[in-house]
Amino acid sequence: MASTDQDSAATLSIVPARDDHGAGLMALIEPIFAEYDGVLFLLEEMPELERIATTFEQDGGQFWCAFRGCRLVGCCGWTPTADGNGVELKKLYVARDERRHKLGHRLTCRVEEAARARGKAFVELWSDVKFDAAHRFYEARGYQRDGRTRELGDASDTVEYYFRLDLQPSRGSKHD
Repeated sequence: MASTDQDSAATLSIVPARDDHGAGLMALIEPIFAEYDGVLFLLEEMPELERIATTFEQDGGQFWCAFRGCRLVGCCGWTPTADGNGVELKKLYVARDERRHKLGHRLTCRVEEAARARGKAFVELWSDVKFDAAHRFYEARGYQRDGRTRELGDASDTVEYYFRLDLQPSRGSKHD
């Protein structure tokens, strides 16, 4: 059964992604990339946006979209790590005008709770070295950067930092 968070005063809802959310995801992510010099939004480098629900389901994960009314204002998902002991947080994006209102926190909690409910030991993620505000957000949540980086070899010459949060055992989840 799908769950929906409702913020009654602001009509914010977080719902499982559907493949037809692709256009809204593109409209969300492209201006976020434009906030940073040299970060290019190219659909051919993110083809999963056109089939987001199917892609995450096939990869064994989940993906959520946050809407304020009919406007897609945030998203986040996860897939299992290669070793099966954790989950990788993917594509946490929040519209500029929605930041600092705990939407990033709510979406990240979804991933962490999904990991705990499945008995996973950690959540990991990779974040572009240019995304300083995101790094501060993750570090404030207890994610640790271990010094590893990776180069994506994409049109933006992206280099990413690795972050990891070790989890405490599950006490149940209200979102799954």
